[in-house]
Formats: sequence, structure tokens, C-alpha cells
Amino acid sequence: MKNYETPVEMLFEKAEDCGTTTIELMKLKAIDKSADIVSSFAVKIVLFITILLIIVIFNVGVALWIGDLLGKSYYGFFIVAACYALLSVLLRSYLNQWVKIPISNFIITQMLKQSTS
Repeated sequence: MKNYETPVEMLFEKAEDCGTTTIELMKLKAIDKSADIVSSFAVKIVLFITILLIIVIFNVGVALWIGDLLGKSYYGFFIVAACYALLSVLLRSYLNQWVKIPISNFIITQMLKQSTS
């Protein structure tokens, strides 16, 4: 038995295939971009945690050293805490400029980046 399709039926079938393929391609591109952004953030988070541990250990050493110079170890911790309080006020003043805008730019750059393959 032969299957005789009209040109209109063939056109609709090809349009359906094209639409399905286009949707699948868009899904795969979205998955690729999402994976790229998440992996980039994962690397940055690991680096951030490593740097944070180094800073904490360094601060404990500085606080103990300052406390040793002043005669009581807790004096050093108070001085280091006061420095961080001052730094937090400064950071709060420039938070949008130093943190929010660079992160937004990073996400936009990653989303718009063309894949090399």
C-alpha cells in the first residue's frame, strides 16, 4: 500500500520537525549556559573559601601578635575587630559599586558568551 501525502501535509510535517528541533536546540543551549555559569561560580566559591581561610588564620596571628605587644592577648582581638568594623562601614558604602555590579556583569557576560565549539 502506497502512502500518498499531499504537499501541504508534507509541509506541515517538515514544519513540525523543524519546530521540534528548534525547541530541542534551545533547551540544549540553555543547559549549556546554565552549566557554564554554575561551574564558573563553583570555581569562584572554592577560591573564595580558600582565601577566606587564609585571611582568618592571618587575622588570628595578627591579633595574637598585637595582643602580645600590648600585654593582653584579647586587646589584639579587639583592635582587629575594630578594624573590621571600620572596613564593614566602608564596604557598605560601596557595596553596589564593588560587588553587585561586577557580579551582574559576570552573569551577563557568561550568558552572552558565544560557545567555541
